[in-house]
Amino acid sequence: MRIAIKATKIQKSYGKGIKALNDVSLTIERGEVLVIMGPSGSGKSTLIRTFNALESIDSGHLEILGNQLSSTSEEKEIRLIRKRVGMVFQQFNLFPHLSIIENITLAPIKVQRRQRKEAEADAIELLSQMGIRDQAYKYPNQLSGGQQQRVAIARALALEPEVMLFDEPTSALDPERIKEVLDAMRSLALKGMTMVVVTHEIGFARDVADRVVFMDEGRVIETSTPKEFFSNAREERSRRFLNQMM
Repeated sequence: MRIAIKATKIQKSYGKGIKALNDVSLTIERGEVLVIMGPSGSGKSTLIRTFNALESIDSGHLEILGNQLSSTSEEKEIRLIRKRVGMVFQQFNLFPHLSIIENITLAPIKVQRRQRKEAEADAIELLSQMGIRDQAYKYPNQLSGGQQQRVAIARALALEPEVMLFDEPTSALDPERIKEVLDAMRSLALKGMTMVVVTHEIGFARDVADRVVFMDEGRVIETSTPKEFFSNAREERSRRFLNQMM
């Protein structure tokens, strides 16, 4: 087994004793697609954001692609992990004054010191994979929400990450745009990308996930295969959540 991410008894609190993460332990293998589900405020987004140190942990142990992350990790260690872990957020966060191809090539050119011609060729290839090659020289406000989110995925992939994190990537989209983003994510999974996805999209979880994690009140309540989780969830709290969703 090749481990991509290993969390051991991690804790995270906000303010006066509000525990966002409460003794969470989890292992994710390379090439695995893990979907995290749960009600609002259950700790899903906090957990996924610890995997690239956008959120620090108070205690416990995190290992990301062989690198250690702790409450005392230095910026140098964090930068090393972020180079290898891409993330796509609910909002697209594209630079409105840059064209699509400029949005995608900015980090490879500035951070990785790659030649512009090479970075642009790779960007065009990524846009082709996302089904939006013809949008390369437009600006974000000329694209639909679904197209902008696919650009955000291409931008994350441009840095050649080994793990991709998705924090509710379709929640800001109109219903008719959700499928095109999920299809792009499905294609990534088929190529063997290690993916951790926070989502309420049951169809995606059924079809693509290797495992589903259900969280509530900062804890992992249940970890199952999609078939087990959606047809015969073990925990009563999981079943109540699914009854509301389905």
